[in-house]
Amino acid sequence: MFTSLLLVVLLAHYTFAEHDLEKIFKDYKVIPDMIDEAPKEKLKLEMENGLLVGDGLEYKPADMASIPHIDWPSVDPNKYYSVYMGSPDAPDTKDPRWAESIHWLVLNVPGNQVEKGELYCEYIGPFPPRNSGSMRYVYLVYEQPNKMDFDEKVIDPKDGAAHMNYKIKKFAEKYNLGRPVAGNLYRAQWDETVEEMHKRISLTFDD
Repeated sequence: MFTSLLLVVLLAHYTFAEHDLEKIFKDYKVIPDMIDEAPKEKLKLEMENGLLVGDGLEYKPADMASIPHIDWPSVDPNKYYSVYMGSPDAPDTKDPRWAESIHWLVLNVPGNQVEKGELYCEYIGPFPPRNSGSMRYVYLVYEQPNKMDFDEKVIDPKDGAAHMNYKIKKFAEKYNLGRPVAGNLYRAQWDETVEEMHKRISLTFDD
């Protein structure tokens, strides 16, 4: 009796969580700006400093510089995943002509062990230009049918232009990955640490 009741409560919790995640992705217009359908589960994002981020909330770029530890309820250590981070607002929320800017792409990730996957784009934290508004940063995880051979160009971490105009929707369609199994998003505005990031990837902006 107790076990059955607990199962009902857990199922109700996860159903609500999925609905809540869909609302966040629609409220912040990630649907339809990046994808057509919300991820199935919320992706846990824990920064190196222990900060848990996401849910469309705003954070400082200085706090997001490290690669986050990721996790989600249905992760399977025996399956492979594609992990992505990008922004649909680059370089400016009023003029997103570079959307999407890709910030992270790791393929053939066993379970959530990103460090064991194949790195196609090194992680770059948020680098919103000054006066660009509160920019969205979206994380998505796709389940692969198996370990795959990907025909993707490895992005030079010092070439800012190479990070622009990437489309995760086209990537998912190309490899028939379907709906993302997990995802989350947060927002960030310029802070004083951003300028150094722009120099590192050779980006310049008009004032």
